[in-house]
Amino acid sequence: MKINICGIEFKNPVIAASGTFGVGREFDQYFDISKLGGISTTGLTIKAKQGNKGRRIHETSSGLMNSIGLQNEGVESFIEKDLPFLKSKDTITIANLGGGTLEEYLAGIELLNNSNIDMIELNISCPNVKEGGMAFGIKSDTARRVVKASKGIVDKPMIVKLSPNAENIKEMAIACAEAGADAISLVNTFNALAIDIKERKPIFENITAGLSGPGIKPIALRMVWEVSNVVDIPVIGLGGIMTSEDVIEFIMAGATAVQVGSANFIKPDISLDIIKGIEDFMKKENIKSLDEIRGII
Repeated sequence: MKINICGIEFKNPVIAASGTFGVGREFDQYFDISKLGGISTTGLTIKAKQGNKGRRIHETSSGLMNSIGLQNEGVESFIEKDLPFLKSKDTITIANLGGGTLEEYLAGIELLNNSNIDMIELNISCPNVKEGGMAFGIKSDTARRVVKASKGIVDKPMIVKLSPNAENIKEMAIACAEAGADAISLVNTFNALAIDIKERKPIFENITAGLSGPGIKPIALRMVWEVSNVVDIPVIGLGGIMTSEDVIEFIMAGATAVQVGSANFIKPDISLDIIKGIEDFMKKENIKSLDEIRGII
């Protein structure tokens, strides 16, 4: 079950996805979070953010829409208050970092460099406020600039989290790898719309919101397969994972590890079920290492 990403050993390939697990405190009341392979923190920004106004969560028939707006207390507060708790757990800690400008990303990295965080996950789905609000992760050239600049100062292994809304996901992955990404995670949420027909207006104040959950899994799986075939760095797959079978599919598509997101809201300890299911599958199929099935399609 052990995997290695950028020289860091994970006890298993199951990581709690950013934005669905907080910093683990609430979930630790339900199960021992040390049993996870890793935890990707709630999205952090250099300054504290209150998040979006209005409704923030909406269920769909096969997924979950969210418009949280990266609510968090800021990088410094995280390092001071939350990181000691996470480091007391026997699991890999990944800081998910966002920003509205390149300067904000770099300032966040500098603070995290001076902490004992294990890895940084650069969230390039954030709106670039200097370029009219278009996300850093839409155009390959823009992503290349932010990744290259970040790589120039970071002293931790750096994962770059890709948006499925990119103009071309394969070109985006190649650009990020060439710019210095040590690993890639995908996919973030899909841009989606929900309408309140009685009120005759969008459910969310920002009109559109991010869609996650089982409804996006086949598309996420396809994108992970595409990216795994064009880059030679580790790929972490996510998007609608609910079961151990889903994880096996992502690994067969080329993923080194996975992240579990929306499923955490359905059953807080669902990752334990997933981990056991992977173990059972490996025993039944006489698989000694996940390397035997990784990228076999």
